[in-house]
Amino acid sequence: MNLHEHQGKAILAQYGVAVPQGIVAESPEQAVEAAKTLQTKTGTKMWVVKAQVHAGGRGKGGGVKLAKSLDDVEKIADQIIGMHLVTPQTPPEGKLVRKVLIQEDMYSPGSSEILEYYMSVLLNRKTGRNMIMYSPRGGMNIEAVAEETPDQIFTEEIDPTVGIQGFQARKIAFNFGLSGTAFKNMVKFAVALYKAYEGSDASLFEINPVVKTSDNRIFAVDAKVVIDNNSLYRHRDILAMRDLNEEDPIEVEASRYDLNYVKLDGNVGCMVNGAGLAMATMDMIKMSGGEPANFLDVGGAANAKRVEEAFRIILKDPNVKAILVNIFGGIVRCDRVAQGIVDAYQNIGDIDIPIIVRLQGTNAEEGKQLIDESGLKVHSAIALEDASKLVNEIL
Repeated sequence: MNLHEHQGKAILAQYGVAVPQGIVAESPEQAVEAAKTLQTKTGTKMWVVKAQVHAGGRGKGGGVKLAKSLDDVEKIADQIIGMHLVTPQTPPEGKLVRKVLIQEDMYSPGSSEILEYYMSVLLNRKTGRNMIMYSPRGGMNIEAVAEETPDQIFTEEIDPTVGIQGFQARKIAFNFGLSGTAFKNMVKFAVALYKAYEGSDASLFEINPVVKTSDNRIFAVDAKVVIDNNSLYRHRDILAMRDLNEEDPIEVEASRYDLNYVKLDGNVGCMVNGAGLAMATMDMIKMSGGEPANFLDVGGAANAKRVEEAFRIILKDPNVKAILVNIFGGIVRCDRVAQGIVDAYQNIGDIDIPIIVRLQGTNAEEGKQLIDESGLKVHSAIALEDASKLVNEIL
């Protein structure tokens, strides 16, 4: 689950990570009041107005701007709220900005003494361990740093049995070229950041930039936070932060029925039980010349109702020209899936696209009989390769 920047910073602050003070506003008027409040609390004379959307690269897209007066705050907030922000991480049409974060400016005075770093915590899938990835060259062009000067990207792998060690935090501060008070503050920052990542069951914490101020304090000026969905049952406070406006409406609907759905750009809808089988099915579709329109795992406990809802969700995508149902009946019963297919036809109405069904395993024969006796225009296949070829022939 993705979080907004201000939500991620709230989590960081709980674990002792220093973050700039900021207030969320949903209108230019609220933005001005937020700026006044921050001025009273911090003494700041400038503010950063930041669009709150689930996407990186907001600065390059015009979603992050510096306001040097209260009038600037109002004008900039009016420009950003309601805009469709386009960044390298948004759809081509961009994302609608509904609110902004008004944040105290951390770059003045003494901006010449301020330094920017990059730091993230994530899982190294090759080793199965968490790692801290960091660079002394943080800022808006971190992607270029990784591509052009990979020697400026460092990593520290964390042993899960002992957690982050002091020597690792000190190594990070050393590679940043820090000394004295700034060195000590960076060590504390790195330790607190990792504890926040681990304590919130996150899958990604990305801080870009981490800023060293002119008085040697260390702050997380920005924060991209992604929480592992599988852990949300024990983080009800974080689950309450979920912003459905930022998610694909079809994916939101699928989650209500415990369907694992991800929309893709192809034209063949997929309905499969099990993530591994779903990936194999998508591969077979591509190898046969088609393009998968989605990833949809109905799960091991699929029943007729869930299958019907899965059909409804797939059919919401206008690009879908055929549907491939590939079920291996281990835990799930094939006759239940077949009944769901029949129910979907009857309850949804006319389905004018071809459907290819492959049922194997528990009660597969009963499932095939249900479909055959229903009179539906459904193509059947035994082998997965045959099913994917049928899709391509039909298209």
